[in-house]
Amino acid sequence: MPADWDPMKGIKAANFGMFSDADPRAAALLKEMRDSWDNAPVNAAMNGATVRIPGYVVPLEESKAGLSEFLLVPYFGACIHSPPPPANQIIHVLRKTPVKGIQSMDPVWVAGTLKTSRSDTFMGVSGYQLEASVVEPYTDPPPAAASGAKAR
Repeated sequence: MPADWDPMKGIKAANFGMFSDADPRAAALLKEMRDSWDNAPVNAAMNGATVRIPGYVVPLEESKAGLSEFLLVPYFGACIHSPPPPANQIIHVLRKTPVKGIQSMDPVWVAGTLKTSRSDTFMGVSGYQLEASVVEPYTDPPPAAASGAKAR
């Protein structure tokens, strides 16, 4: 994400402890935060970058052939119910050939060319898109990059 973007701007001064869940002020503050996060600015320098990046899988398109579309999120449990992270921390991953053996919230390494492209899915808004050449289970250290991608 851009170095000068503050995801907490506008809600830092809020005293969440004084609101009940049913308080309309809490709902208004959550809406303000969600709008800001869904429109979070992307890092334009990443457009066209060849990357290898780890994250967790939130499936979008899955069949018997495997997983062909998912959101890559930065932490376990991130999804529409949590709420999801800011859009500039979510990557919409597409695969021409579905990958088998990957399930919801599995940690993975993904490699390919990153694009700054906004997607609004039923599971959250992403600020980036990646046509994945590689999707493989997470290991530490990372596997050798078959595509020559640099880990970011």
